[in-house]
Amino acid sequence: MSTKKITESFYHACRGLQSVFRSERNFRFQVLAGVVALALALYLPLKIWELILVILMVILVLLAEIVNTVFEYFTDLLKPRLHHYVEAVKDIMAGGVLVASVGAVVIGLLIFLPYLIK
Repeated sequence: MSTKKITESFYHACRGLQSVFRSERNFRFQVLAGVVALALALYLPLKIWELILVILMVILVLLAEIVNTVFEYFTDLLKPRLHHYVEAVKDIMAGGVLVASVGAVVIGLLIFLPYLIK
């Protein structure tokens, strides 16, 4: 793979992230929450596995929101033909993001609270 193709791939990936960041309020909130969680994780004397888990949970939530956005855009394209499925698909994807987010909050509390209580 040439350097030019690799550079183009990174350019398109960054453009996609920029698009999601600009268009999705929830994604911007989740990025902010992730930055706060990572800052707290770096500030507190976490064990390495706790730090890894915090990083993975931030990535999981952001990835879930990106996938949700892709499905929303795709179902909007199909809306004229499959209108009764569009709402269900969007709700299911939003539910997936909610599960990831609640899981991240619970894991974050389990990791951070003992350090914050001390």
